[in-house]
Amino acid sequence: MSEPVAAEAPPPEIEIRLWDWPVRLVHWAFVLLIPAMWASAEFGQLGVHRILGYVLLGLLIFRLYWGVAGSATARFTSFVRGPAAIAGYLRSGAASIGHNPLGAVSVIALLGLLGLQIGLGLFAQDTDGQFAGPLADLVSFETSDAATEWHETMFNVLLALIGLHLAAILFYVFVRRDNLVRPMVTGRKRVAAATEQPATAPATRALIGIVLSAIVTIWIALGAPLP
Repeated sequence: MSEPVAAEAPPPEIEIRLWDWPVRLVHWAFVLLIPAMWASAEFGQLGVHRILGYVLLGLLIFRLYWGVAGSATARFTSFVRGPAAIAGYLRSGAASIGHNPLGAVSVIALLGLLGLQIGLGLFAQDTDGQFAGPLADLVSFETSDAATEWHETMFNVLLALIGLHLAAILFYVFVRRDNLVRPMVTGRKRVAAATEQPATAPATRALIGIVLSAIVTIWIALGAPLP
């Protein structure tokens, strides 16, 4: 009579700090601000829409800064890869620390499209010219009018991309059994014990980014005046 085969013990795991507070703060601020931007425009609250747009602009500038100077998992160099890496990930499905090569495409597309949407809004104006972006005076009326139309159109494209992003999150939760939301809330994730703790940027570097982002945002809000 053969002896029963003992079940293999699950591999040891550790908990690491995956996402720092600046990444999580910006991420959830985007989640709240995008629908708020839509609502303020839809109900004619263009003054509120403008203020929220400036907040969104400042957050985007900071995220770009943090993608260069931030913690290891926040840096673009840690997750942006070429077509070969993306194809390899699709074949193997290997786990990644932070964004995987395919997820990186989604992140860059969302940031890029959000930047385009904000940029168009800076040059846009309403139909009667009472409300205009801070940079509308730098272009012709026709260009500003075109920016307004594209601003409205690109928002629908942004919504479609957000929908794909949410679908991917649901796929990872229910098919891959990998909850991507919890680490973005807590900042921590359980991984294989052999995983090295990603380096975390100091708070002073985040403070520098906040100040720089605020300065650039205020300068743009004032119409990007030159000395």
